[in-house]
Amino acid sequence: MPIGFEPPQLLRQKLFYRGRKFNFEVNRLRLPNKAEGDWECVRHPGGALAVPVTADGRLVLVRQYRFAAQGRLLEFPAGTVEPDEDPAATIRREIEEETGYRAHKWQTLGRFFLAPGYSDEVIYAFLALDLEKLEMPPQQDEDEDIETVLMTPQELERAILAGEPIDAKSISSFMLARSFLSTL
Repeated sequence: MPIGFEPPQLLRQKLFYRGRKFNFEVNRLRLPNKAEGDWECVRHPGGALAVPVTADGRLVLVRQYRFAAQGRLLEFPAGTVEPDEDPAATIRREIEEETGYRAHKWQTLGRFFLAPGYSDEVIYAFLALDLEKLEMPPQQDEDEDIETVLMTPQELERAILAGEPIDAKSISSFMLARSFLSTL
């Protein structure tokens, strides 16, 4: 905690929803200036994401149906971190399940908050290299509708700038990976 920082005082915490992937709570806080208010928060265990790169420099993405967006979004493979699971283990599993590729070389890109205005979800981003295409097709979860898509970094950048439906965690992770991609 930064020196001189006085945290707010928690007056009341109420859990409104406990779900499979996240919880929703409302917290009554008193700020250091004595103002009081309610803050809503989605509590999420975090996610892990890979920016997979093939030997010829193409990116492996997925086009996935997302209910909240009412459509299919272009995304890098990702998944929710299970309780007591290392995010690196999460993404090793998810990349195989979603894309049918296995990475033999990994590089940590960093971590970031996805939407800190209302959620504590942190995304752990990795670069996945030395990819092997598995013989078995991807084993998608029952609630997934996923198509694998290969793009060059330039094609993805054009899609981002054109406003194609791409999720924020993928755009952020692409930006983190750009310096690594230029050296490959």
